[in-house]
Amino acid sequence: MKVDSSPDSYIGSVAGGPQKAADKPVAGSPAATGAASGAPAAAGVTVTLSPSTVSAMGPGGGGEVFNAEKVEAMRQSIANGTFQVNAEAIADKMLANAAEMLSGARA
Repeated sequence: MKVDSSPDSYIGSVAGGPQKAADKPVAGSPAATGAASGAPAAAGVTVTLSPSTVSAMGPGGGGEVFNAEKVEAMRQSIANGTFQVNAEAIADKMLANAAEMLSGARA
């Protein structure tokens, strides 16, 4: 009985199988950058949100989630070495989240 251990055996060839090193696209080659070279893109998937999901996103339809000015100010204070962590505020929020999770698990 002969056992085929090549990478092109039946199991390896199912659904296209593994590519040999010579068959794999090289980074920067036209095959690796198919979309950039004008090759047709893969078909997309259409996603439809339910009305409850849209309403859960809040007013504005899921607009900006963070305050960019606040993020930049924090980034600057970290870079300057002046950022101070408020451990009490973090602990309070962690406890509130834990309490919320526990109450949700009991419901």
